[in-house]
Amino acid sequence: MDPSVMTAVLAALALVCRAAVLEIRTPGAGRRAWAFVGDRRALGTGLGVACVLGAVGWSTVGGGAVVVWAGLAGVLAASLVAERGRGDGADEEGPRGG
Repeated sequence: MDPSVMTAVLAALALVCRAAVLEIRTPGAGRRAWAFVGDRRALGTGLGVACVLGAVGWSTVGGGAVVVWAGLAGVLAASLVAERGRGDGADEEGPRGG
């Protein structure tokens, strides 16, 4: 296996381990970290990034490692684009109380 593929796989593994540690420390934090999987805009952006980087990399360098790195870049782009809420700590429904 190409060493650069192993590097990309280890980077993806680090992201999954980070989400697991977040979930252990604060229940629900890991699920929120991967919530972009259900966001259509984020998935579209990530797929677009992966396709463009994969096509450019394949035409210039070639090989399977380019596809793996493009996929990882797509996942990272999707997680950055995902809507995380307002960020002020309030619920989606708004503050509760009297």
